[in-house]
Amino acid sequence: MANTPSAVLSDIKAGKYAPVYFLQGDESFYIDQIADYIEENAIEEAQKGFNQVIVYGKDIDVAGILNHAKRFPMMSDRQVVIVKEAHEIADLGKEDRQKMMLTYLQNPVPSTILVFCYKYKTLDKRKALGKNIEKLAVCVTSKKMYDNQLPDWVESYIKTKGCTIEVKAKQMLVDFLGNDLKKLSNEIDKILINFTGSITISPEHVQKYVGISKEYNVFELQNAIINKNVVKANKIVNYFEANPRKNPIIPVIAVLFGFFSKLLIGHHQKDKSDANLSSAMGVNKFFLKDYKNALRHYNLLKTIHSLGYLKEADLRSKGVGSGTMTEGDNLRELVFKILH
Repeated sequence: MANTPSAVLSDIKAGKYAPVYFLQGDESFYIDQIADYIEENAIEEAQKGFNQVIVYGKDIDVAGILNHAKRFPMMSDRQVVIVKEAHEIADLGKEDRQKMMLTYLQNPVPSTILVFCYKYKTLDKRKALGKNIEKLAVCVTSKKMYDNQLPDWVESYIKTKGCTIEVKAKQMLVDFLGNDLKKLSNEIDKILINFTGSITISPEHVQKYVGISKEYNVFELQNAIINKNVVKANKIVNYFEANPRKNPIIPVIAVLFGFFSKLLIGHHQKDKSDANLSSAMGVNKFFLKDYKNALRHYNLLKTIHSLGYLKEADLRSKGVGSGTMTEGDNLRELVFKILH
């Protein structure tokens, strides 16, 4: 029973629980969200001492998990067994243990809710358990989101909180925090906790509560590069060099690489209309003016070269060919090459 996270959440919030959940994949946000909801809501607080068991994969084997699952609840209609870090169960890959698991899955104890949190990987579908898990359990496989899906996800998440967000603020969050949904949701919650009722999150809110400097941040650096503003770009580089913990180079490279990658797509469009460029590059029309400006300042060859400089800087940031260069030196050389 393969399911989407939203469908599973909808069911459990309606009180429709299945005997076994197998939550797997690279994106831990949904795994935690579903498991946490079951942990907090499947049984009443007073019953949890007897009827809720939380174990960790590195501390238990398959037999131990199934022993917990086969118990009957005490003075309750159900019990909950949650296996966190299930990818660390040492014997889960063994053939005899997989048979043991399959035997249970074919006839699970109906009064038990058994939840596996199998983070950062998926079951091997060449093996028996991986082949059959979707037929015998509620299986959710969470993949990392593509960058172009993140703005819509941010907007949707904020909408569930009864609030809205400005386009620029949304892009600032995505560019600054990347595709870690847990980090994004935490920072959004950190903003909203400062307000009561419905609000619209602005760029100023993001700067204040997420901790992005108003003048010296990767968005202003990108803007300086777009407009070939050498003085402003160098001021930001100096600030980043003086504050390396708050402004590590790898996220800066990631944002600029995404920007120039979109420019490359834009250069290859015969139809340079706003509608086509916005669609092809995956850029909100709110930002299209900046991209069209960059297309004029950076021709196709310069865009390709800039992507090459960014790849070189990325390798140096990871210790490849960096020599005695500091992170600040690396960023300074990168920005110089792009601008000149």
